[in-house]
Amino acid sequence: MQATKETVQKRPHTALWVILCVVLLCAAGAALYFCRWAEKPLTLAEGYVAAEGLTADITDGEGAVLSQPVRGTKVTYVVEDEDKDHPGLVRLVLGEDSFGYLAREHLVTDPKDVVAAKTVYVRTAVNLLDEAGAVPGRLVQKGEALTVTGWQDMDASGAVGRWQVEGGYIRAEYVTMDEPSAKAQYDQEVYQLHAERGDSWGGGDAAGLDYFPREKASFEGHPMPGEVKALYLNNESIAQAAEYVEVADSCGINAFVVDIMDGGAIAYPSEVMKQYSPSAYESAYNTLEVYQTGIKTLKDAGYYVIGRITAFNDPHLAEDHPECVIADQAGEPLQIGGMYWPSVYSRFVWQYKVELGLEAARLMGFDEIQFDYMRFPDGTWAFEEGTIDYRNENGESKAQAVQRFLMYACDRLHDAGVYVSADVFGECAEAYVTAYGQYWPAISNVVDAISAMPYPDHYGASGDWLPWEHPYETMYAFGQKAAQRQLETASPAAVRTWVQAYNAIREPYNTYGPEEVGAQIKALRDTGNTGGYLTWNGASPLGKYRALAPAFD
Repeated sequence: MQATKETVQKRPHTALWVILCVVLLCAAGAALYFCRWAEKPLTLAEGYVAAEGLTADITDGEGAVLSQPVRGTKVTYVVEDEDKDHPGLVRLVLGEDSFGYLAREHLVTDPKDVVAAKTVYVRTAVNLLDEAGAVPGRLVQKGEALTVTGWQDMDASGAVGRWQVEGGYIRAEYVTMDEPSAKAQYDQEVYQLHAERGDSWGGGDAAGLDYFPREKASFEGHPMPGEVKALYLNNESIAQAAEYVEVADSCGINAFVVDIMDGGAIAYPSEVMKQYSPSAYESAYNTLEVYQTGIKTLKDAGYYVIGRITAFNDPHLAEDHPECVIADQAGEPLQIGGMYWPSVYSRFVWQYKVELGLEAARLMGFDEIQFDYMRFPDGTWAFEEGTIDYRNENGESKAQAVQRFLMYACDRLHDAGVYVSADVFGECAEAYVTAYGQYWPAISNVVDAISAMPYPDHYGASGDWLPWEHPYETMYAFGQKAAQRQLETASPAAVRTWVQAYNAIREPYNTYGPEEVGAQIKALRDTGNTGGYLTWNGASPLGKYRALAPAFD
């Protein structure tokens, strides 16, 4: 019985233990279940990296940089209060069970806010533009601070293409993100070289121009020939395009320069002219169809074709818009050298001539637009100081206006896939700013090709030595100076020079045949100016060009 009693007594304890164990296990399970239920999934959202510069830092929990994504990069972040151990940081999901940290100010939810810059600084004096990048507005000066109100055209590196600022838009290449770099000179040695030249003839101080290097254009599908060898065609000659192609096919010619506008000689009725200068539109020599057909003939034959526009020699614009023309103190257009001169200071003229170039390139397929008469009038010494009004509203020098027009033209035409060249006097190869505003290093720095006009019969005689009787020596002397000027700018243009392809207009009226023209071309090559040549003969005579063909081989 005793044994039985003991057995009975032990059973309730065993049962209670079992029950207790079960209860404990259930409680533990419930607690485990509760904990698992309490661990809610992380709330995630998408945002974008924002930065004042191009990138922002993603760090680990200890502050070490893990990566530097460009602004605008989409990221996934944890939506929760700031971690007390990482104040001011947002946790980013980098991968499965992998996190990083981004400063809260570098995270935005609207992609329009990814550029955090509030101020940019002008590196190169330029005009602000309208939203389309077309109409020149207020001139902003080097070092000036501009308040940012927006941006456009960000690339894969996070770089902004254009900044919207108070008053308009400015291209990114003309600004920096800090004032000291905006005010600094690109190269102090280069700057000093130009500064020492000063302002010898009233065209402007060489130190006031821009020498910051500009990348030269290169367009897929129509590269610029390394050596352009071109015949010039006036606006009447285009109707005979096929005959000029025959001449070119017989020799080394690979390009043509064709007039769009040569002063008052208008090649075709342009809608841009109709808008800006109706009298030019009404004076067109060819119909649009005839002109287009002629250019197409040149293009179809495989030639590089350049459209020539006289920028600041335009009697029609002087008639239609006398307010843009250099005037006397009474405001009346002033005739200088037998013509009226639209002012290089006039942004209205800038707009007109660049729009004309863009239209011509679009309608005709020009590979390049060449601006001639890129200058103020020469010979203004005939007017006493204070009797001439250049319409200088911005207080610029002549050389600044010339360079800034070309910057504006290059920006717009390059955006359209068109090369830009500029014609200058042979004197421009000298080591000074000319009285009419041409300065070789400043112009060469901007355009794709610079075309001087060192015609032998335009140089003065030196006793019995007549330059036009010595075409090789005359061009060689020019070529040496041009080559030196090319070394004085960081991004020089191709040197593509006009050669005299007409008989001398001064006694003894030397005939210029293959030997004389060929001598000029050889002199250019011998001095390292290998960008090519353009034949100048205002009449564009087929017979003369046929006779000169041996010089072009």
